Amino acid sequence: MQPRSPAEVADRLVATGYVCDDALATVVHLALGMQRPLLLEGEPGTGKTSLAEAVAEALDLPLVRLQCYEGIDATQALYDWDFPRQILHLRAIEAVAGAGERDVEEAEKSLFDERFLLARPVLAALRQAPAVLLVDEVDRADDEFEAFLLEVLSTYQVTIPEIGTVKASTPPVVVLTSNRTRELHDALKRRCLYHWIDHPGLEREVEILRTRAPEVSEVLARQVVTVVQGLRDRGDLLKPPGVAETLDWARALRLLGTTELDLATAATTLGALVKYREDGDRVRQALDRMLAP
Repeated sequence: MQPRSPAEVADRLVATGYVCDDALATVVHLALGMQRPLLLEGEPGTGKTSLAEAVAEALDLPLVRLQCYEGIDATQALYDWDFPRQILHLRAIEAVAGAGERDVEEAEKSLFDERFLLARPVLAALRQAPAVLLVDEVDRADDEFEAFLLEVLSTYQVTIPEIGTVKASTPPVVVLTSNRTRELHDALKRRCLYHWIDHPGLEREVEILRTRAPEVSEVLARQVVTVVQGLRDRGDLLKPPGVAETLDWARALRLLGTTELDLATAATTLGALVKYREDGDRVRQALDRMLAP
């Protein structure tokens, strides 16, 4: 059953562990009601992919994920043929036919039966509908792939020459994410509802941490988030920590039995928070000041 209001969207997402603000709940509600793709842009680690996962869980729908990368094309997104099984099928035909004659055209057609079809994410989402299709990091693909996506999202159908047209009985819920490493084309953006996801403020991030990791104490959660927010504000890190890193760091500290953040424990657990040596050096220097007694 579709949510009847943005407030219900927010409540359902919170039930999955995803905390969102009113603006994000509203755009999700509109995307569901209008059956329009939702394009989420923002810095890495702000919860774009997690939102698609939470929507799928909240709606009790299967999640089909297409991870984009440089050089991806329609074949990787749509379908392929199971070549090894086709070869085995041909050998079986030869063994059964023996010396007798077999219709060549009939044998060729049998190679492209649905049992040999390997459905990639886009085709799988159309066939499983209703489903949630996550097109992750679409900015890593090229212009040609964007054009392909635009065509599919305009009709929610694809044509397989050997089989025919596959059309979704119900349009899938489509979520596209972008880290904005390049600008997407206006044509694709026009097809979507758009939302920029920023890093949450202090109180919201504390709420997220307490929701996703309730085993972490209120005191430790607030200390962790305060430090992370301060590190993001510095602006000199190669990769500022996202919400995912906040969660990892808090869980690591909790696993070590930490109830209140101290300099020594913070410094030895930075592998959960930053992923570059240069960032680690900068963060250690910052912690000396941020956690100084």
